[in-house]
Amino acid sequence: MASDPREFDLLILGASGFTGKYVVRESLKFLSTPGSPLRTLALAGRNPNKISQTLAWASSPNPPPKVPILHADVSDSESLIPLFCRARLVLSCVGPFRLHGAPVVAACVAAGADYLDISGEPEFMERMEAEFHENAVKAGSLVVSACGFDSVPAELGVVFNSRQWVAPSVPNRVEAYLSLESEKKIVGNLGTFESAVLGVANADKLQELRRSRPRRARPLIPGPPPPKGPLIEHQKFFGLWAVKLPSADSIVVRRTLAALAENPHGLPGVDESEDDIERRARLWSTVKPVHFGVKIGTKSLLGILRIMVTGIFIGLFGKLSFGRNLLLKYPEFFSLGWFSKAGPTEEEVNSATFKMWFLGHGYSDVSLASRGAKPDTEIITRISGPEIGYLTTPIILIQCALIVLGQRGKLPKGGVFPPGIVFVPTDLQERLQENGISFDFISKRALPA
Repeated sequence: MASDPREFDLLILGASGFTGKYVVRESLKFLSTPGSPLRTLALAGRNPNKISQTLAWASSPNPPPKVPILHADVSDSESLIPLFCRARLVLSCVGPFRLHGAPVVAACVAAGADYLDISGEPEFMERMEAEFHENAVKAGSLVVSACGFDSVPAELGVVFNSRQWVAPSVPNRVEAYLSLESEKKIVGNLGTFESAVLGVANADKLQELRRSRPRRARPLIPGPPPPKGPLIEHQKFFGLWAVKLPSADSIVVRRTLAALAENPHGLPGVDESEDDIERRARLWSTVKPVHFGVKIGTKSLLGILRIMVTGIFIGLFGKLSFGRNLLLKYPEFFSLGWFSKAGPTEEEVNSATFKMWFLGHGYSDVSLASRGAKPDTEIITRISGPEIGYLTTPIILIQCALIVLGQRGKLPKGGVFPPGIVFVPTDLQERLQENGISFDFISKRALPA
């Protein structure tokens, strides 16, 4: 592709927020380093003074580099367009995205800039696709949400498990079990809690949006859909008590599988070589669609009960304006200590890790599925890494950004997509492994008849 004359390779929006400051710190590791496509960086947000403090914190103990710090008002899309015209790629850390995300996407598309974010909000993501996909294709603006812990580990984890099923075996379903571990008590920030509350408040809008849009292609999955399991599951192999997690992950994975059903060889890149095209088609031919769900697990039943009570509070109060105000005014009380306005300390962040187990059930031979047999094979894989919100999310987001900057010709010209259909054919998994996120094959066994 021809070189882009834009002033900045990367512009980070919301750089002084809870997650934004960690994204800045991660980006500095790759700024002007040998082999990195990130040569020029700018930071933008409401408060340039706070961003200056973030830059000093992120570069410590070294002096802060000379990085332009720009004012940006995310409520005014028109004012953002000239700013985004100066950048090849915009990273948005400004949440909740239901409140602040649409003007940023609109301005990126108008400016012809690429866009990545860390949203885990299904209604926002699907609305952006409905409103901006066609214009993004025309403008050559690649718009990809959920480029953090929501939902790249789920996307790559499903693909990693799926590719362990070698013909004639096929998977039927994959269930992910998320375990968050820490040597110290760790809390989430108010923005994450607010996104969950607003998700409940806007659940009807998501259903209304889906009814208004054409139905997507459904992937053909061998065998019947999985039966509903118990409300609380004791998963002995992982040493976890688990309950269904109403996260964005399963929705994002379904969007990628629908896109794959519509494009069996994946999405063509804007400037691919013949080898790239062949490699992409060959990779996607090894990915089998599955039923997918996510559960969150803890080592004790009491931990699961805490999660369920928090969910009940959000479900009961999130539908009403008065209830939402209470939830957001007293997050620590209503989340039983899971979230606070102050967020976690640096020490708490560094003590935390995650494990995401992928339990796949399927058939040793595809012919068994057509006969209505029960799955007879199990394959378990796992992804693990550091704390999810402030360490793993910036690692993922910056590696996705480096791919966009360095491998743009292999990616779609433009459009609004989930991360899996865009990044699975790239070297993202290898990059994450090089940066502290592990992908492991755990076991394969025959299930008892």
